[in-house]
Amino acid sequence: MQSPPAPPVLVTQELTRRFGELTAVYPLGISVAAGEIFGLIGPNGAGKTTTIKMLTTLLPPSAGTATVAGFDIVREPREVRRNIGYVPQLISADAQITGYENLWVFARLYLIPPAERDARIRAALEFMGLSGVADELVRNYSGGMIRRLEIAQALMHRPRVLFLDEPTVGLDPLAREAVWEQIVRLRREFGTSVVLTTHYMEEADHLCDRVGVLHRGRLVASGSPAALKASIGRPEATLEEVFVHYAGEEMELGGGYREAGRLRRVAVRLE
Repeated sequence: MQSPPAPPVLVTQELTRRFGELTAVYPLGISVAAGEIFGLIGPNGAGKTTTIKMLTTLLPPSAGTATVAGFDIVREPREVRRNIGYVPQLISADAQITGYENLWVFARLYLIPPAERDARIRAALEFMGLSGVADELVRNYSGGMIRRLEIAQALMHRPRVLFLDEPTVGLDPLAREAVWEQIVRLRREFGTSVVLTTHYMEEADHLCDRVGVLHRGRLVASGSPAALKASIGRPEATLEEVFVHYAGEEMELGGGYREAGRLRRVAVRLE
């Protein structure tokens, strides 16, 4: 007799965020299965980061509900935070201390028992391919190494869901592919569910089991990359072409002066 399917690790119902008269995220309904890599894709300003901030309890929703790892993001935020890892767009690692010391700080923040800390840290560093630079200052790390260290930090407490907000922004193609490899390994070896945002369409195509296409705060399409391409009658299409079909306009990654400045700051810090 087959076991019943595992319940989804993330469900949103009419999740909405307004800033005054501006609606940044319109009523959003998505579901993420256990062990799935799910991507929210779209240009800068589409509502991806706002959605992630609500799901990680950093920003209260204006309306609607969501559960993460079975816990309500409004009523049970502490339980949500215990069950998730989060890597934001901007750099969170401390450049003035070593990779090992960064993980030690996070081990204490996550209340990992002292007797287990060293083993957990060593295992996380090894998994992310950073054992050889564990005792080097993070300011000497490459951009790709910093991103992998931040993922290691977010995994210290073995979360059920890992949120990655633009995980490879500012990285060169080789570093980006190295981060992709680690994300795939997380799902394969630990069954970790991953929710990521990206405006790199090839990234979503390569990594994600399913994607949700956001445009001006609205979910305009969702499904596997293959299903979305087939839905526009062009299995050979790119996800950018899928976006154009459903959004009715070209992908625009500009976002104005503030967005350009943010991306440049990230890129400089990852150099």
